[in-house]
Amino acid sequence: MKKSIFFTFFLFVFLPAQAAKIDTLEVFSAVMNKNIKTCVVTPDSYDKSNRNLPVVYLLHGYSGNYATWLKSFKDVAEQVDKYDFIAIGVDGNYSSWYFDSPVDPNYQYETYIIDELIPYVDKKYKTIASPKGRAITGLSMGGHGALYLSFKNQEVFGAAGSMSGGVDIRPFSEKWDIKKRLGSITDFPENWEKNTVVNMLELAQTNSLKLIIDCGVDDFFIDVNRQLHQKMLALKINHDYIERPGKHNIDYWENSLKFQLLFFNNFFKETVRE
Repeated sequence: MKKSIFFTFFLFVFLPAQAAKIDTLEVFSAVMNKNIKTCVVTPDSYDKSNRNLPVVYLLHGYSGNYATWLKSFKDVAEQVDKYDFIAIGVDGNYSSWYFDSPVDPNYQYETYIIDELIPYVDKKYKTIASPKGRAITGLSMGGHGALYLSFKNQEVFGAAGSMSGGVDIRPFSEKWDIKKRLGSITDFPENWEKNTVVNMLELAQTNSLKLIIDCGVDDFFIDVNRQLHQKMLALKINHDYIERPGKHNIDYWENSLKFQLLFFNNFFKETVRE
């Protein structure tokens, strides 16, 4: 599959008329011994009050980076202002799939996000540092990553989403560098079985997470999303599941992100803005 299917990068950052502030930081990862760039969008209200704000972490797809959410999406800063929370554009190093690789020590992205990035953000910014004030979502590779990280770290996240997520990676074992992170599915089948979201649903049976999952009906990931949805229904895992017309492209994701950020805003209203 050509990389252009996953992302079309634009030459300009679109910043509509709003007062949200955008910071680009470098966060040191001790586990990978390198600095990793991160984009932080704070609302207009941030510098005008002492209130701590909820945070939404955004995970890009294959071939993307931390700046994807501002380069390829027109409305992120505007929505941060509208909903009055902080958004974090996480860098997943092109094709990390956001887990700790059992075969490559240079790709330890679960540890980086959970143990390094989030504590750094909570120390540097006025955040609500609890699951009640923290959500995560992503698209494609990032959709898998957001569910993976939230299922495994429910003491960190209170809500999670997936947009066009590759929620079962096993049918795609030759694509998108996954075997570079897990080893080949033939030689290391256990790595694939325990690191695919569809096999992790028992972790979500506590129903402590607010979940939203969507996928376009013409997306090549639609079948694995439908299968995930049916398994979640059978296990009585509460979640919002949406199918809409659309493919695996920016047009679908721009619309999808609006639904997901509204979902997270409603979650924050129930938990920290009662």
